[in-house]
Amino acid sequence: MKKVLIEMKSIQIASDDEKSEMELTTTGTLDEKNGSFIISYEDSEATGFEGSVTDITVKENEIASIIRSGSSNSNLIIEHGKKHFCHYATPFGVFIVGINAKKIENNLNSNGGNLYMKYTIDLNSSYMSDNEIIFNIRNLN
Repeated sequence: MKKVLIEMKSIQIASDDEKSEMELTTTGTLDEKNGSFIISYEDSEATGFEGSVTDITVKENEIASIIRSGSSNSNLIIEHGKKHFCHYATPFGVFIVGINAKKIENNLNSNGGNLYMKYTIDLNSSYMSDNEIIFNIRNLN
């Protein structure tokens, strides 16, 4: 497990074409287990999920899971060719959302690298948003 600097950019385009972006720089860890990379960091007030820890596990360019535990609990699965119904908790309530992956580009290695995920979210089969998350991970050891 290596200590890393995590730069994350999240882009969301809602059904009314309203675009929001969030950028976050934090420290966390990068680990490799069973052919998957695991990025872990503590959420803060900046993410809106203070008191939670987020773990992103990605295997090749096929599947990623984003698990948040603590004050807010969520489990999102992003997988090519499959729609997943996932548990997503926010400060406003808990939802079951549909996640449909458009692209996962995993360029991580044991020293860091980049991860790009693009997916859509729907709620009760109604389109909510297009989402992109871009990670740049750098080794601090």
